Amino acid sequence: MQVITWLGHGTWKMTTPQGTIVYLDPWIAKNPACPIGLEDIDRADLVCVTHGHSDHLGDAIELVRRTGATLVTIPEVAAYCSRHGIPYDDKGGTVHTGGSIRQKDLTIHAVYALHASDIMGAEYAADNRVMPGSGACGMILTPDGGAPVYFAGDTGVFGDMRLIGDLYGPKVAVLPVGGKYTMGVREAAYAMELLGSEVLIPGHYDTFPSQHADLDDLRRQMAVRAPRAELAVLKPGESFAV
Repeated sequence: MQVITWLGHGTWKMTTPQGTIVYLDPWIAKNPACPIGLEDIDRADLVCVTHGHSDHLGDAIELVRRTGATLVTIPEVAAYCSRHGIPYDDKGGTVHTGGSIRQKDLTIHAVYALHASDIMGAEYAADNRVMPGSGACGMILTPDGGAPVYFAGDTGVFGDMRLIGDLYGPKVAVLPVGGKYTMGVREAAYAMELLGSEVLIPGHYDTFPSQHADLDDLRRQMAVRAPRAELAVLKPGESFAV
């Protein structure tokens, strides 16, 4: 069984049919919506990071150190992490937008995201220093014998989401809907029309008062834009089986 679990905000866990455990954008320790702590994680096989903002790079370095997981991220974030004890391209985990890699029982495609990002790591936590970065990506995770899942990370809607749908056919789209720093519900419904995905799992909302999402409006918008798609609303800690 393939299982997707929301850990609050933009943090996700996916378990493949073969049992590989993937954490995506693991902001855990200081995430007010996350139902677990770092001490609750005793295994991770892959840790994926879509960009360097503090709510996405989060605890990735610590999680890789603790578990021995492979870090999967774009080159500039990988270079930053190499300054903090994670060798660059360790186990082949570095991938650039438009590229693909094979890890465990997964094929991972890095795709475009409409989002800017320098790196908010340890220096940002210490004194608000932002380190140079290089934008952001989304990731399509396709496990052997499982369903392709599009983890969009932080993004606005863009026309080439249709290209992502045509090329990779994601059955499930995990999209941000908070509407302040990412797309909102109107744009997410339109993204579903472009992608042609069967299921939308919304995230990146209701962590803070300024990023509230009207899920009833999302349902109304999807009824027009993507009437055949399912809206799978999770609470932090809840899971969806594909």
